[in-house]
Amino acid sequence: MSRFDEVIERRGTNAVKWDALNEVFGKDDVLPMWVADMDFKAPDAVIEAVQKEAAHGIYGYTLVPDSTRESIVTWMSVRHNWDIQKEWLLFNHGVVPSIGAAIEALTGTGDAVIVQPPVYNPFFDMVEKNDRKLVHSELILRDNRYEMDFTDIEEKIISEKAKMFVLCSPHNPGGRVWTKDELTQLADICRKHGVYIISDEIHSDLTRAPHKHVPIGSLSEEYAAYIVTLIAPSKTFNLAGLQASALIIPNKAVRTKFQKVFARQGAFTLNQLGIAAMEAAYRYGHEWLDEAIDYIQKNNRLVKKYVEAEIPELTVMEPEGSYLVWIDCRKLGLSDKELLALFLDSGIALGNGGKYGPGGEGFMRINVACPRSLVQDGVERMKKAVDSMKLS
Repeated sequence: MSRFDEVIERRGTNAVKWDALNEVFGKDDVLPMWVADMDFKAPDAVIEAVQKEAAHGIYGYTLVPDSTRESIVTWMSVRHNWDIQKEWLLFNHGVVPSIGAAIEALTGTGDAVIVQPPVYNPFFDMVEKNDRKLVHSELILRDNRYEMDFTDIEEKIISEKAKMFVLCSPHNPGGRVWTKDELTQLADICRKHGVYIISDEIHSDLTRAPHKHVPIGSLSEEYAAYIVTLIAPSKTFNLAGLQASALIIPNKAVRTKFQKVFARQGAFTLNQLGIAAMEAAYRYGHEWLDEAIDYIQKNNRLVKKYVEAEIPELTVMEPEGSYLVWIDCRKLGLSDKELLALFLDSGIALGNGGKYGPGGEGFMRINVACPRSLVQDGVERMKKAVDSMKLS
């Protein structure tokens, strides 16, 4: 039995995934497979590090020590073959706040910012809530796999005078792991036109062979001057509630701009327990992560195999990275609202594709980072939902 097979009760722990169901979906008697967090315990080393900090009993202002920076430097070298310097690192509570900070630091009011829908929906919020112009360069769906439209990207940069491109790498919700060639082409276009790339790489540690995550900032020093890479242990080790992430910014002048934004916001350090957890995860989490990736991959295959055999009306886009499975439900001919209701009526809460922007309509996102018994339960509820259409 795998450590990840354990079903851990999360209801009543203020878990958004489990305890916000009634607020979000209007009912709480459903299986939650919507929010992108795991139903797995963090690595023992992380739990021990947090317990050690908690046991001290004093929770004052806490600096991010060099040892934490060094753990990130080593992690990036070992896992992603990118030799970064600890001076390049800044810290923030999360990747989404860091995207907001990037927009404030590197663009002006009304400037155009390009995103690639369907994509993680907070990207839209950060652009629009910071009074910038949101520009879509929609991904191309070809043979059940997303591709970038490089011609459209460059045309939009020129026509909209875009100042920033927000990249999701690996892609959420589609699970694409962009190749080195794709990333090089994107970086070359953006460098050519002086466009900053903000690369959300929060799912990068969850990439599975034969696919290999390439940090876009690692391609060359010339490209890196325009790139800010955002990472966090939150998806990798299920630490989102501890609010700790890092920014990798090779360009000193760009780092200075971020530091000024953080100073205006009054942000200068991280949660004490988040610091301890981040360092422990990056130092000691390798074995746990390798096991988790293998377990999640088997869950992905379970979903794909089951849907192909039992729910042929749906098409699974098996992820190359992340634990999020993107399912094409367009053959059912339902609106996003109707799709969501269909699955809720059969007891499962999924991520509604329409909220991820143009191209997401008719899709649903399912999170399989949970015990296999729950994944099996989930796909059976999905079958029940689709079968109910045949009976009506």
